[in-house]
Amino acid sequence: MKTIIDLFEESVNRFPNNPYIWEKEENEFKSISFKETKDEVYRLAAGFLSLGVKKDDRIALLSEGRKLWVLSELAILYTGAVNIPLSIKLEGPDLQFRLEHSETSIIVVSGNQSPKIESIREKLPLVKRVIYLDRKEKVNETDLLIEDLYKLGDEYLKTNKEKLIEAYKAVKPNDYANISYTSGTTADPKGIILSHRNYTANVEQALTLMDIPQHYRTLIILPLDHCFGHVAGIYSFMAMGASIGMVQVGKTPLDTLKNIPVNIKELKPSILLSVPALAKNFKKNIENGIKAKGSKIEKLFNHALDISYKYNKEGWNKGGDLTVCYKPLIWLYDKILFKKIREGFGGKLDFFIGGGALLDIELQRFFYTIGVPMFQGYGLSEATPIISSNSLKKHKLGSSGHLVKYLDLKICDDNGNELPVGQKGEIIIRGENVMIGYWKNPKATAETIKNGWLHTGDMGYMDKDGFLYVLGRFKSLLIASDGEKYSPEGIEESLVQHSSFVDQVILYNNQNAYTTALIVPSKEAIKRVLNEKQIKHDSSEAEEEAIKLITSEIARYKAGGEMGDMFPDRWLPASFALLDEGFTEQNGLVNSTMKVMRGKVEERYKDRIEHLYTPEGKNHLNDKNRQVIRKLLSN
Repeated sequence: MKTIIDLFEESVNRFPNNPYIWEKEENEFKSISFKETKDEVYRLAAGFLSLGVKKDDRIALLSEGRKLWVLSELAILYTGAVNIPLSIKLEGPDLQFRLEHSETSIIVVSGNQSPKIESIREKLPLVKRVIYLDRKEKVNETDLLIEDLYKLGDEYLKTNKEKLIEAYKAVKPNDYANISYTSGTTADPKGIILSHRNYTANVEQALTLMDIPQHYRTLIILPLDHCFGHVAGIYSFMAMGASIGMVQVGKTPLDTLKNIPVNIKELKPSILLSVPALAKNFKKNIENGIKAKGSKIEKLFNHALDISYKYNKEGWNKGGDLTVCYKPLIWLYDKILFKKIREGFGGKLDFFIGGGALLDIELQRFFYTIGVPMFQGYGLSEATPIISSNSLKKHKLGSSGHLVKYLDLKICDDNGNELPVGQKGEIIIRGENVMIGYWKNPKATAETIKNGWLHTGDMGYMDKDGFLYVLGRFKSLLIASDGEKYSPEGIEESLVQHSSFVDQVILYNNQNAYTTALIVPSKEAIKRVLNEKQIKHDSSEAEEEAIKLITSEIARYKAGGEMGDMFPDRWLPASFALLDEGFTEQNGLVNSTMKVMRGKVEERYKDRIEHLYTPEGKNHLNDKNRQVIRKLLSN
């Protein structure tokens, strides 16, 4: 059993001169080797030890992804301390809660994030000092700049190098590496304790699904506070002697986002880690680029997509039957169209790995067709996180992939009984990647890990070929009045994907006579139709037309509609409430992995949901829906 330190030391010995971390300096990406990375880590770890850091101390890290993030985490781990990685989206009470709950004693923070710490510093009596990763004119006498920590480390190493070696050799595989906080669906998020062995085990598991040659690079575009970026990025690439690049940090989060496409072209990554929100943005940018080239190119592109979809099917079964005649045409389209799109990703991208939430199959088909497949994976933080993934070797579009090796998985019913292949139930796993537990929360730990098995709370099934299909939250199942249960996620995703008038939707049914929906309408799409039909925005005709547009989108899924065979009629919403505000992180209805928190949405809109089960509410043209449309159209 290995620690993260063992993993790193082995990689430094095997690949000393390979580039490990790429970062942009003076307009170009420059790398530091594995050996240089180790030297930097030793200096910082020695600096921490000189400050009196000892085993099991908690040190928080609040920064954008950058070289110093990785160096700081490794240095913290070398001392035997525990890193508390924090999302840069946190502020105020949410940030304070995590720092207090984890009993953090030192905070390492970037310049952009430092005002958040300074605003709550007085409320954090356990925090002894702050270490700043960027230049700062004035610091408190107890605080340090990162260069001060390097200097302290250099002095310490002159006479105490054996103490650093003693400290890191005392770290054992089951010692804590991170306490990683969930986004939380309640007021108090849970701190997931991940050990050194959780991480190294999950790296070993992940590498059973795919190869990472030494020449591979990835640009880490996902936040490093989450274990997905750790395992699939930092540590898997480390284990194989490959390299990781960091997105150029802008002055604002928006500036950093704008740097992503530029940095992708510059670094030319082989793999990218993605989430559905990013995938949708990439697709939208590609489509806008094609549109800008004129209607002829757009028609050609759409035809290329159409025949490629027919040929590719779900990937594993592509070609065959009559579609084989498309092959020469697909080859031509690849040369004249898709190859140019791939150049926008640097020209060397082999594939994406998608996590965080379910990737719509249409998105998967799109990226598969243009020659950079976006493979769906599945995992959760409590499993460090990777459980399964599609890969170049084995894939079925629409599935969540093949299981990693060295992991046991069961599909169970409500009573914990194992179900046969093909039947839906809760996904339950066992392996060395299962978290230690929740920090200072034995009750939640006992509810989640039973007899060594992690109850994921997700619903899915295994097919006969060993592919896992994840269908949504087991606990978010909707229940009809007759007790029959169904998962709403597929319907919700399809409505958003296929309707330009629906931005977001949450279905609801808790043993009621019919299903209802909370819908965030697309203001711009509705305004566009009203303008085309020359309907005044402040008229009652505009209200009726807007509501009819939403109604007609739902009708497409009902019997006789163009998508009438996708879902049973009884699970489709019989009534809906329109909302004038989307589900966002800012209003607390979306977590940091961009998943809508169903429970919080239901609580906030409890009155609207109740109204939908009245005769007035069942009428789509009710006054509450009209009011929302009036408000949207007036802005």
